[in-house]
Amino acid sequence: MTEKIQQKTSKVNLRTPEVMNLVKAEVESHYRSPLVEYLRTTGRYLSGGGITVKLAKAFGFCYGVERAIDLAYATTKVFPTKRIYLLGEIIHNPEVNDQLTAMGIKRLQAVQGQYSLDGLTADDVVIIPAFGAEVETMKRIQQIGCQIVDTTCGDVMTVWKRVRQYRNEGATSIIHGKAWHEETKATASRAIGEDGNGQYLVVYNLEETDYVCNYIRYGGDKQEFLQKFKGAVSPGFDPDIHLRHVGVANQTTMMRGETEEVQRRICKAIEDRYGKENLQKHFRFFDTICGATQERQDALLDMLDREKLDLLIVVGGYNSSNTSHLAEIGESRLPTYFIKNAEKLISSRQIRHWNLHEGREVITEGWLGEGEINVGITAGASCPNNLIEETIQRLFELRGIGVESLLANSK
Repeated sequence: MTEKIQQKTSKVNLRTPEVMNLVKAEVESHYRSPLVEYLRTTGRYLSGGGITVKLAKAFGFCYGVERAIDLAYATTKVFPTKRIYLLGEIIHNPEVNDQLTAMGIKRLQAVQGQYSLDGLTADDVVIIPAFGAEVETMKRIQQIGCQIVDTTCGDVMTVWKRVRQYRNEGATSIIHGKAWHEETKATASRAIGEDGNGQYLVVYNLEETDYVCNYIRYGGDKQEFLQKFKGAVSPGFDPDIHLRHVGVANQTTMMRGETEEVQRRICKAIEDRYGKENLQKHFRFFDTICGATQERQDALLDMLDREKLDLLIVVGGYNSSNTSHLAEIGESRLPTYFIKNAEKLISSRQIRHWNLHEGREVITEGWLGEGEINVGITAGASCPNNLIEETIQRLFELRGIGVESLLANSK
């Protein structure tokens, strides 16, 4: 596991005061936004040209993301002469990842689900992203002898602790998440364990959860089950055996309400099958939703309840799980546009945005219009403030207004 592997790698303190002072200055130059900080601190709105922009109370970088970025930047300061590699993406934001590439950090790409480590040597440094990495990948890097810089989020490690506990108790980990997501794959690998004897099943939504619940209650067609969850179960998974004793975990960036419903439905199915008196023998559950994810979801819901908005803009990477859930929340209430940067605001007539249902960018006509309009803005935990500022600036530019003049009038 990551923790043990790191103990075999020479320890290097990246967070010395000297290094972190350099990192802070560089990170702020790349991602800081005085405009966003002012609006966040004062709680003010920004109005002009018929547009009023309102920010959610919580949005953008969380502590785990800030820590991961700080460590990546620190790596370039501490190892200036070494080759530095990043395992995939540090976080799910293209601008941040491109910035690290511009700083000379090379990207290791996954080929058919496995990272290509060809060419790595013991003299190289490998940065593990905030989502963590699979046990086998960590072993391979350690065997090469690379210096490992692990930026895995503490909330993710908490989930790992839980699934290891389930494995030790002989329980199958039912993980509410996206089977293809790096974090879920890393968690699943810890559910299996180094001996390969653990079991897991990943459920994506309530429809899949209900299918599992029916199987727990009544049994079913084993081959149909395995085909339905192909790529989302552990090797050798047998639903007739491995659904008798289960523990629910989750990808940290899922929506709390849905994870709680997954837990409730599986708990009820186990109770129906084995009786309430035997529930503790067959079922485990721990709350492992990321606090920052929940805070951003709650802040968005609060803004939607409290403010009169005409539309919502969600800023962040399209492959960001926590950001996509913010867009889902918005879509359920009002016109919502999920964009990765300000360039997607083509004009007051056209906006290019990510369609969650089609899994692609689409162009919507007549999105902004010409009358008075209230626009809500939020952003995922992997979105830097400078991208939010650029989005705000672009909104007012579409009405011929400069943000500087609005700020001068609002102070």
